[in-house]
Amino acid sequence: MELIQETPDLSAYLAADEVIDHHHPLVRDTAARLAKDADDSYAYARLAFEFVRDTIPHSQDSGDLRVTWRASDVLEQRTGICYAKAHALTALLRAEDIPTALCYQTFDVVHGLVAVRFNGSWHRQDPRGNKPGVNAQFSLDGEQLAFLPDTAAGERDHPVLYAATPQPVLRALRAAADRPHLWKTLPTTL
Repeated sequence: MELIQETPDLSAYLAADEVIDHHHPLVRDTAARLAKDADDSYAYARLAFEFVRDTIPHSQDSGDLRVTWRASDVLEQRTGICYAKAHALTALLRAEDIPTALCYQTFDVVHGLVAVRFNGSWHRQDPRGNKPGVNAQFSLDGEQLAFLPDTAAGERDHPVLYAATPQPVLRALRAAADRPHLWKTLPTTL
């Protein structure tokens, strides 16, 4: 699948906004702490991915009822669904000047992941969190995502790389009083 930038302006994939708040002190401090152990941008990206994947539980897996959506809140509260974890990873990567896009797959509902740009190409990564049957890994040599769509069942990968969170995703996150409410309102299309 060819990934398509929503905008040709690469600087849009470095921008901060209300959701990807990479200028927030907690995001900056976390990025600086991770960067200390990285020899280069690739190593930093892998460390940031593993940090989000492994230290911020997916709220469905952990049973946490809280809904987070802003990157700094995900880092502070240490919980989030796929969208929130993608927001946190995007903020950490953009904080270190690594172009990062939000991207999606559709199963019963829309699933969120990210794409990082290295060596002139985009590479999708899924920081959802591993569990039995899910083994997502950081890779620039072929995708190892949490889930693969079954196209015969109507599931699919979305080729668009978003610079900002699409409104259907953001509306659902903001309106949710808790995770059970969110589960009833997750977008099924973008």
